Amino acid sequence: METATPVQRKVSRPRADALRNRERIVTAAREMFVEFGPEVPLDEIARRAGVGNATLYRNFPDRDALVREVVCSVMDRTGLAAEVALAETGDAFEALSRFVHTSADERISALCPMVQSTFDKHHPDLEAARRRLEELVGEVMERARDAGQLRADVGVGDLMIAVGQLSRPPAGVACEGVDRFVHRHLQLFLDGLRAPARSELPGTAVTVEDLRRA
Repeated sequence: METATPVQRKVSRPRADALRNRERIVTAAREMFVEFGPEVPLDEIARRAGVGNATLYRNFPDRDALVREVVCSVMDRTGLAAEVALAETGDAFEALSRFVHTSADERISALCPMVQSTFDKHHPDLEAARRRLEELVGEVMERARDAGQLRADVGVGDLMIAVGQLSRPPAGVACEGVDRFVHRHLQLFLDGLRAPARSELPGTAVTVEDLRRA
């Protein structure tokens, strides 16, 4: 009995201009979601991206798909910042610092709550991006802790809460208006993470699972 040879299918690659258009749409959407919220008209996003409405809908058939892509992209980019810092310097605390500051620049604190409150937070793409980010940050924190750089009583959940709170503008204040304060305050927070600890924290280290149950 002969085994059938699988048919080899040629996978077509997106054209370079199509990839550029997709990236422009994601960048414009990220900016406008932060400025105006997740309900900003999609044709306004297309206009800022410099593409037609048909191009936007060809890439993202509905608003949910576009929001998911924006949030996944932001999580991927912040995780990559920590990964690159670790590869370039070998210093886990420097990698952690770069992740924290890049998270603020990417507006992760403004974008992630959109998924938590409005969209399907259990979508496989979001779950995968979140898991990659959590695992990477957990690894960087563990390395910094093993090197004696990071205090022992903090968890990934502690870090994510603090970054979100410190980089989110107060109600009624645009992100751009507080940018000059954000990195200053984040650096104060990072200094407080360094070992040896100068105080004892109440409670126990917050994990990602603690955040999900909250």
